[in-house]
Amino acid sequence: MPIAGTASAVLSLRQRWWFELQAFDLNQLLSGNRRSLAKAITLVESKLATHRDQAQDILEQILPHSGNSIRIGITGVPGVGKSTFIEAFGLYLIAQGKRVAVLAVDPSSPIAGGSILGDKTRMEELSRREEAYIRPSPSEGTLGGVAQKTRETMLLCEAAGYDVILVETVGVGQSEYQVAGMVDFFMVLMLPGGGDELQGIKKGIMELADALVINKADGDSEKLANLTRQQYTSAMNLLRHTSFWTPRVMTCSALKGINIDTVWGMVVDYYFMALEESAFQAKRAEQNRDWMHQLVNEMLTMKLTRNAEIKRMLPGLEQNVEAQKITAFAAARQIIDKL
Repeated sequence: MPIAGTASAVLSLRQRWWFELQAFDLNQLLSGNRRSLAKAITLVESKLATHRDQAQDILEQILPHSGNSIRIGITGVPGVGKSTFIEAFGLYLIAQGKRVAVLAVDPSSPIAGGSILGDKTRMEELSRREEAYIRPSPSEGTLGGVAQKTRETMLLCEAAGYDVILVETVGVGQSEYQVAGMVDFFMVLMLPGGGDELQGIKKGIMELADALVINKADGDSEKLANLTRQQYTSAMNLLRHTSFWTPRVMTCSALKGINIDTVWGMVVDYYFMALEESAFQAKRAEQNRDWMHQLVNEMLTMKLTRNAEIKRMLPGLEQNVEAQKITAFAAARQIIDKL
C-alpha cells in the first residue's frame, strides 16, 4: 500500500475510535463487554480535557457497581518472575471460577517518554482466556501518575464484573508505595537466596507487605528457597505490625505450579479475617480519603504552575534563593500568597 494510503487508513481508524469514544455505552460496560471496558480505560488514560471529563462522568455512574473485587498488589525485583507468577496465579483463579483483571504498570522512559507495554506477550496463555483482561499502563508523569490511572481502571474493571484485580508494579520504588495504598493485599515476590537482597529491600516496603512469596522454589533452588523463607520469617518478626494480620512468608514455583493454591488460600484467609475485624471497608475508606488529599495537593501544585503571574515571578525568585538574597521559605510564601 502506498504511504499516503497507509496514513489515510491510520487516520480513518483514529477517527472511528474517536467517534466510538464519544458514543460510549455504559450498559455494555456493566454487562462485561471487553471492548467497552477498553474504551472506558482509554478515556481515563487520555490527556484530552474532554475525554477526562467524560471519564469522570462514567466513573460517577459506575461507582455503585464497583468495590466487589479483591485487589491484590504484586511487586518484586526484576527477574523474580512476576509475569510468570501472575499468569500461573491468574489461570488458577480462572479454574476456580473467577474473572481476573491484570493491570500492569509499565515504567515510562524519562528520556524518550515511551513505554514498551509488552505485558500481554509475557502472559501469552492468560491473555487468550476470555475470563482474563490484561491492561498495561504507562506510568508517565501526568496528574496522579500511575496512581490515578490505576485506581480508576480498577473501578471500571470491578464494574465490568472482574472478581480479582491484580496490580503488577516494576521493581521496588515509589510506585510500590502508591500501589500498596490502593489494594487490599500487598504481596512482594522474592528470589531464593536472601542475604544481600534482604539488606537491599527498603524497610518501608517490608512494613507494607502482607506477604513475602519466594518464587522459583523448585529443583536445585528448593532447599535454598526454604532457607531463605526462614531468614525472611525472622526478619519480618523484627518489624512491628499493628494490623490484625501477621504477614506470612511462603515459597512457590510459578513455573511448576507449586503452592499457587496455597498463595490464594492465604489471600482468602486475609480477606475473611479482615471482614471479621471490620478492617476491609475501613481500609478502603482510609485509602479513598488519603487519595482525595493527595489529589488536592497535586491539583494545587498544577494550579500554581499554570498561573501566569507566578510563571513571571518564579525565575527571579529562584535566582534570589540561589544567591541567598532571600530564604526559600520567604520565596515560597510569596508564591502561595498569589493564590
